[in-house]
Amino acid sequence: MADPKPIEFRGGSLDDLRAFPLTARREAGHQLDQVQNGHNPDDWKPMSSVGQGVKEIRIRDVTGAFRIIYVAKFADVLYVLHCFQKKTEKTSKADLDLAAKRYRDVLKELGP
Repeated sequence: MADPKPIEFRGGSLDDLRAFPLTARREAGHQLDQVQNGHNPDDWKPMSSVGQGVKEIRIRDVTGAFRIIYVAKFADVLYVLHCFQKKTEKTSKADLDLAAKRYRDVLKELGP
C-alpha cells in the first residue's frame, strides 16, 4: 500500500482546526487520515465553487457543524485550505473566498 499523503495546512487552517472541540477534532483527524490513504471521507461534498477537485469534509457533533475544505487531487500532498465551524445553513462567502484564495496560491506555487 502507498504511503499516506503528507498534509499541508494552508494559512491559519491548522490553528482553526486545533480550535475545534475535542470530539470534532478527533473526527477531523480520522477523516483526514482516510483522505491521506486514498479514501473518501464519510461525509463530504464537492466544492467546485472554490476550485476544481476541492472537497469539503462535513463533521457534526453535539457542539455544532464543522467543515474542512481540502484538495487532494495533486500527487504529492493533501492541502487543507480552510477549517471552520459552520454557523448558518449556507457556507459564508467569506469562508468560500478564503478557501478559494488559498487554492489559487497552491496552484501558483505548483506552477504550470
